[in-house]
Amino acid sequence: MKKIYLILVGALLLFTACEDLEQFPPNLASSNSLTDYEGVLNAAYFYQLGSVTPMAVMGDFRADNALMLEPPYTEFDIYGPNLTAMEDQFFGPFYTAMYKSILSTNNVIEKSEDPIEVGEAKFLRALSYFKLVRVFGDVTVNLSATPSVKDGSILERQAAADVYNNVIIPDLQDAIAALGTKIQNGRASKLAAQGLLGKVYVQMGNFAAAESHLAAVVNGAGAAGISLQANFADIFGEANDLNSEIIFATQISGSITDEYGFSDFWSWYGGLDTKSLMPLDQDLVDAFDASPGDLRRAVTIDDTLMKSPKFPQTGGPNHDWIELRLADVILLYAETMNENGSSAKDVLDLLDPIRTRAGVAVLDHGVLNNQDLVRKAIQKERRLELAFEGQRWFDLVRTGTVNAEMGQTINSNYHLFPIPVSEVLASFGVITQNEGY
Repeated sequence: MKKIYLILVGALLLFTACEDLEQFPPNLASSNSLTDYEGVLNAAYFYQLGSVTPMAVMGDFRADNALMLEPPYTEFDIYGPNLTAMEDQFFGPFYTAMYKSILSTNNVIEKSEDPIEVGEAKFLRALSYFKLVRVFGDVTVNLSATPSVKDGSILERQAAADVYNNVIIPDLQDAIAALGTKIQNGRASKLAAQGLLGKVYVQMGNFAAAESHLAAVVNGAGAAGISLQANFADIFGEANDLNSEIIFATQISGSITDEYGFSDFWSWYGGLDTKSLMPLDQDLVDAFDASPGDLRRAVTIDDTLMKSPKFPQTGGPNHDWIELRLADVILLYAETMNENGSSAKDVLDLLDPIRTRAGVAVLDHGVLNNQDLVRKAIQKERRLELAFEGQRWFDLVRTGTVNAEMGQTINSNYHLFPIPVSEVLASFGVITQNEGY
């Protein structure tokens, strides 16, 4: 059942190799010769693999969960202009993979006559652009299966707000309309599209729009076979891939060679890469110390070896990357309700199953009795629940808590990451660099 969408990747790669290449941005192929688009859709799923490790490193090593120990990788913790040195290992592969996935989805959206295929493709295109915007801000937009760069202006970066409003949100709305609630073989579903759309609106700060979509996932999870795992540890590891808590994951198989040729996310977290043999940040240890008896601690951190065992070395090459799980959606829903003025009791009651599973007491709404206190409680819960899942830095940026949590004043230029220099040069400067780099 698992890894089903990888089967036809080889066929797709063959067809792209045989076509004249039209680059958008550089290195991306297009074709209008196919009639069966299942392989193209599978390729769109496959290319998500190139985003996994870069997103993991950006999400946790840029934040206060993990540290780089060897230069120039320490640039992740310096917040200056020299992070561009990490292009070859992180930003370049990520950028290329996302635009390859997008180009594949464009082919399916334009040419497939299967509405389910088109719905899945729109979900994946939205997911790809969401990742790009969170990482880079303004980005180049391509919605064509046969893009042409003869008019160089097509490469110009579009405002992040426009990408959200004109691409990501409409694509997810279309995916919601096209897809069913049942999750089959880990592929995109209506619940995945609803959950991602809610997350997109939260990222934008539009809590009013987010609430109904997140509520639909929380309230419809049971009927779709989605539920919290009884034991936190049972969410992670190869044996638990596609468990009941997973709404959507990028599926990974060690038997399939993907385009990312460096250490995988589980290696970075587990201290298996020589650039950071003891990556665990003491700040995360202190956060768990402030939650005594928390069962998530042993799963998430090893403060003797100063690493994370969340994704064990055993079975490492086959660990799926969790893009969206139910606990994440519940926490986002609680955050949204709080921002929309719900009572502390109604909001904190949502956290009870998550905290009970973690072996810690439920939160007292008589003590946490105002919006700001509840907001901070949810932020703390997200950190402990989602550490080493690539979420932390993006949470800090969207909540405006970077400086407070990192304990220093960080120029907002460095809330984003550098556009790959190779893309700037290949476009003759039409694709511009982020300010500060």
